[in-house]
Amino acid sequence: MPNVSDAMSSTIDLSALHLGDVALASLLTALLTLVICLIAIRVITTLLHRILEKTPLDKRLQKYALSTLRCVMWIIATLIVAEKLGIPMTSLVALLSVLSLAVSLAVQNVLSNIAGGLIILITKPFKIGDFIECDDGTGTVKEINLTYTHLDTFDGLRISIPNSNLSAGKIINYTARGQRRVEHTVTASYDAAVTDVRRACLSAINRTAAVINAPAPEVYVNSYGESSIQYVVRCWCDAADYWDVYFGLLENIKVAFDENNIEMTYNHLNVHILEK
Repeated sequence: MPNVSDAMSSTIDLSALHLGDVALASLLTALLTLVICLIAIRVITTLLHRILEKTPLDKRLQKYALSTLRCVMWIIATLIVAEKLGIPMTSLVALLSVLSLAVSLAVQNVLSNIAGGLIILITKPFKIGDFIECDDGTGTVKEINLTYTHLDTFDGLRISIPNSNLSAGKIINYTARGQRRVEHTVTASYDAAVTDVRRACLSAINRTAAVINAPAPEVYVNSYGESSIQYVVRCWCDAADYWDVYFGLLENIKVAFDENNIEMTYNHLNVHILEK
């Protein structure tokens, strides 16, 4: 009869146990490695998240950075676990390389837009709520993501612009500085004195709501035409009030000209009827 103590003291050779083509010892080692990798991924992402929160980076950019890091760490963990299972790394790396090349070729435009989105989020040429103009349209920025930037136009349209186009083209941000200059050109007859026209234009500016006094309003003679003098009228306002001031001043100039008996010149068409 075999000794019980000898049976208890004997060791079990896990390498002799197999599950299919994988040794049980390798399977347990791979499982332990996977658990360690998961813990490491969790700790690293938590630490990076705390570090990024203390930086001035955009919240969306922080989110994308964490997602990218997590994806890379999962790929590394998969390779490490595969090695513990005895899977040939050369073949696996070659397969991943081929898949990466195929995916990159298939989504080349998407990757270009993502690169443009990262540039926009880092350089910040505009933010949500800004009124911008670019080669593909003009409108208020409503959403910025990695692939597209969405603008709302005055006529109620939503424009989705690829970030690759935005990052490579010209962008005019009308609201970045907080103030905008309103400018109109008007004409007056040569019979009207320059001082009277300037006084009427300044009166129109003063009665227009939301005009600010610094920088000061300006009225200058701009050019001499064949039958009229052209004046340029300039004033400043907050960016949010631009269109109210623009149209309000345009209307008030006509009212001020009428009150001061200043004629706005325009082309005349004289028709002569000859009787035979």
